[in-house]
Amino acid sequence: MLNTSRLNVFREVVAHGSFSAAADALSYSQSAVSQAIATLEGELGVSLIERNRGGVRATAAGAALNGHIGGILAQMETAEAEIAAIAAGHGGQLRMASFPTAGATLMPQAIAAFRASHPGVDVTLAEGEPEEIAPRLRAGEFDLVLLFEFEGVGERLGAGIRRFELLEDPLHLTLRSDHPLAQRKQLRLEDLRRESWIQTSAASPCARHVVRSCHGAGFEPSVSFESDDYQTVQGLVAAGVGVALIPQLALSTVRPDIRVRALHPQSPVRKVLAATPRGAAVTPALTTMLDILREIARPHADAP
Repeated sequence: MLNTSRLNVFREVVAHGSFSAAADALSYSQSAVSQAIATLEGELGVSLIERNRGGVRATAAGAALNGHIGGILAQMETAEAEIAAIAAGHGGQLRMASFPTAGATLMPQAIAAFRASHPGVDVTLAEGEPEEIAPRLRAGEFDLVLLFEFEGVGERLGAGIRRFELLEDPLHLTLRSDHPLAQRKQLRLEDLRRESWIQTSAASPCARHVVRSCHGAGFEPSVSFESDDYQTVQGLVAAGVGVALIPQLALSTVRPDIRVRALHPQSPVRKVLAATPRGAAVTPALTTMLDILREIARPHADAP
């Protein structure tokens, strides 16, 4: 690989037509200049300088090399500046992904805050369920993702992933406002065994956990409708066609014609976490985004 220091020495020799003049310009000894040129010629396997009584001049190979040196050194300076900017958190890119409810609540605020302090970093955001984006994170397609997992079923998400827990997101019961159970002081999951249920698509992690929770309460839920849009789920609950467990993050906007109730003694909970590829360097930009996400998650974590 060509050494930029030796290339710079060669350029000065050609420009000044003299080893001694190049040495003076660079504040080098003449022997250091001669050694640099000899090493460069040895690396390339060709003669680069013709020496005569009147001074020195580039050979045909040397002239060809000299024509590229300006561009090579400029590209190296650009690369060094870009790397320095990335190392300082002021350049490069931050590729992120999130599951939908966090993408609608946590990510917009986080991205706005990050761009205000790091306008030179190119930020991108993709969306998907944890089982879709976790493999892509491990494959290096993303630098940071937001995932969720339920207790006892998150091991497959954790393989090859560095975790940063942000908050616990309870799943609350939603009922039509005039539902007979809406006025009860305490509601247990087993009180809903005779209800029709609305949930996300059967293959989704939340739907699977709702079914597991119902099984734990001793019954099989009768699922009437499925939708991966929680506003649609709310609409179906308001229409009185069923009840639903909805994550708190998806309840930032609640219809006035439904009631939201925590289950006794505790609602099912999913853990929301930020994740990066295990073994990948934690850059200043990534550290800043993690700090911002923790700050934005705090009010959600403290919510009743």
